[in-house]
Amino acid sequence: MSTNKRNFIESLWDFFCSLKLSISLLIGLALTSIIGTIVPQGNIPPEYLQTISESKFKLYQSLSFFDMYHSWWFMLLLYMLTVNLVACSIKRLPRVWKMVFEPQLVMDESLEKSLSLTHEFKISGDAVAKLKNFLASAVSTPVVTEKDGAIHLFAQKTPWCRLGVYVVHLSIIIVFVGALIGSFFGYKAFANIVEGTSVDTVFTQKEKPIKLDFAVKCESFSVSYYNTGAPKEFKSILTILENGQPVKGYEKIPVIVNDPLSYKGITFYQSSYGQAGEGSAYHFNVSRRGAGGSAHLDLKKGERATLSGGATLEVLEATQDVRQFMPEFSGPAAKVMLKMPGRNPESFIVFKNHPEIEEQRKGELVLQYAGADEKLYTGLQVAKDPGVWIVWLGCALMTIGIYMAFFLSHNRIWIRISNGRAVIGGTASKNPAAFESKFEALVEKLKVL
Repeated sequence: MSTNKRNFIESLWDFFCSLKLSISLLIGLALTSIIGTIVPQGNIPPEYLQTISESKFKLYQSLSFFDMYHSWWFMLLLYMLTVNLVACSIKRLPRVWKMVFEPQLVMDESLEKSLSLTHEFKISGDAVAKLKNFLASAVSTPVVTEKDGAIHLFAQKTPWCRLGVYVVHLSIIIVFVGALIGSFFGYKAFANIVEGTSVDTVFTQKEKPIKLDFAVKCESFSVSYYNTGAPKEFKSILTILENGQPVKGYEKIPVIVNDPLSYKGITFYQSSYGQAGEGSAYHFNVSRRGAGGSAHLDLKKGERATLSGGATLEVLEATQDVRQFMPEFSGPAAKVMLKMPGRNPESFIVFKNHPEIEEQRKGELVLQYAGADEKLYTGLQVAKDPGVWIVWLGCALMTIGIYMAFFLSHNRIWIRISNGRAVIGGTASKNPAAFESKFEALVEKLKVL
């Protein structure tokens, strides 16, 4: 009974120490990270529904694609990789540790046969002192050992670089710990702020409100366009308020994409924008075709105005620059619904810069769009991540570990002196071709000692 239990534990241990498991987990994390890159993370549902169907939205939501890095299955991959790294380190570190801090000081016959680089030469006089000074200048201060009538010299260079892979392992675990701290104690939310107003509450993707201990005010919002009508840059001017007063140093800060505002560990990213709708007034001049004079009308979105003769006019939607929807036109435009008495309602677009389009409609009433007193709102992503500095520490350690593991080599040199002859042997942990050249140069210098 105990044997079966031991075998199961050993099998489980071998599974978590497996290199195949490491590769599989890394590939899985890479593939899922691609999904997290392609699918925008942390947006509000209406923004997703503008680009994908409702069925796809429900599928992606059930798979946690919109908040992938906090999903249970992504966390499971991270936990398994962490256990895998710890298990591999525990299994292999003792041997490497002994090699670094308890090196073999004596080059016996078995070690000499295992070395691919050896050279034998004659010595005379006080060879030990000369060879000690030679190794000290060429490699490092050697350790001298006497055994079986022979004198052994051992010198090594950068032995600690063998620990680079374990520094990388540790850095990955630290990054994971930082990410978990950010996941449990931080949040990602959003806020829509109309120009001239402020908010002190943000909302998570699940519409959970989070109260801030300060307020954020949108002083103004602007957007510029390419010639094609596509948005070129949108910018918010934000002010941080505490107790209703601006915080010094955080007044009228410009925020654009990739240039966020951070305050008290909370970062505000420019994400989206739109028309506020509330309080916006749309201006029209209405006249009867062939008659002189016109009437001025101010309408709000969704409001229906009654014109002379019983006709009604309603603003369905409007834009400050129609090029983003209709590249062949430019300037402000409004989509309206006109209901003439005894006729079916008619919806059409009225362009401020293109009155000829309205002339072509040949309706009884002629509409002229004069623009709008319209406010925009800025859409901000709000993120708090208390584990970010731990992640940066892990990244710094990872850089050091990668440098140790890939750019440094553990070089070892042995010299055995007996009966007027000496044998030198050496090995390197990586880049044997370069070490062979160095070894041959050492041999050449030894010949002239």
